[in-house]
Amino acid sequence: MLPILDRCPGNLEPGHETYSPRCKAEMFGSRTKKVSHILPFPPPNNDSEYGRLFQENRQRISISGVQEKYSMGLVKNQLELVDRKGQYILKPIPGDLINRAFIPANEHVTMQIAKQVFSIETAANAMIFFNDGTPAYLTKRFDYKPDGTKYQVEDFATLLGKTEELEGANFKYNASYEDIGRLIKKYIPAAAVAMEKFFRLVVFNYLFSNGDAHLKNFSAIESPDGDYILAPAYDLMCTRLHINESELGLQEGLYKGALGSPSYNKFGIYTYDNFIEFGERLAIPPKRSSKIIEQMLQKIPNVEPLVQRSFLSEELKVQYMGHLREKEKRFALKI
Repeated sequence: MLPILDRCPGNLEPGHETYSPRCKAEMFGSRTKKVSHILPFPPPNNDSEYGRLFQENRQRISISGVQEKYSMGLVKNQLELVDRKGQYILKPIPGDLINRAFIPANEHVTMQIAKQVFSIETAANAMIFFNDGTPAYLTKRFDYKPDGTKYQVEDFATLLGKTEELEGANFKYNASYEDIGRLIKKYIPAAAVAMEKFFRLVVFNYLFSNGDAHLKNFSAIESPDGDYILAPAYDLMCTRLHINESELGLQEGLYKGALGSPSYNKFGIYTYDNFIEFGERLAIPPKRSSKIIEQMLQKIPNVEPLVQRSFLSEELKVQYMGHLREKEKRFALKI
């Protein structure tokens, strides 16, 4: 059944039956472009003439990760599967996870919260629906230049020299967030600015229970000036709605020794003191780290309206906010 909308499936602005003008400008380059939120074909698991096209498309797309991703292009005003130069990535519902039907909605609302509430630079994104009403997540690639060529992008697994061949299937989890910080200092000229952006993103991932924030979910991207900057955030979601995994994605945590710190030993969880120490290891003064955390906590009341307008089920909306409030309380714990 096709969805009947009362809010933009992109920025969740109320009063729209499809993408709002502001969303169209961000996603498709024009406020007046008539791009439908309904795709003209069924999802990839349907037995149809599109099954072969999906399979061929998936083999060609140059995006890492285990979730199915498909390359999309905007042909006139219609989103279509494309073989090359696709400027959008389509992520259908994946398999083998609880509440899997709401994974696109989870990623979508978390990305919107990051941008709208916390002013974190993110990849442009929206919900979209197959012609049978099945939801999917659509994101715009940020690695294309205006002339159609690509910016160089390197994820932090690559920058750390970690590969599956060298370290096994879990290679992208074998590090700490401090390790990423060291690489930011090494490769990004405006390191002080990038460090604060990175710190805010790690705090955000913790607050929103993103237990899959691994090395390949952070990248450095070539800037128009030819040097490197921190890439926009992507793959943000509350993984606790789908799997009971670690507090943070990297096995060594915030920094080496964090799991044996006085604060962690006392409370058994990451708390305020751990993040202040993490900030110091990123060369962020404690007063500045504290201010960033406080500013983020003050914005939490602005989260719920977006969650309520999201495409999560009513039950998962309650769970989503519950996980956030539980994490918020942890920042009040201090030695």
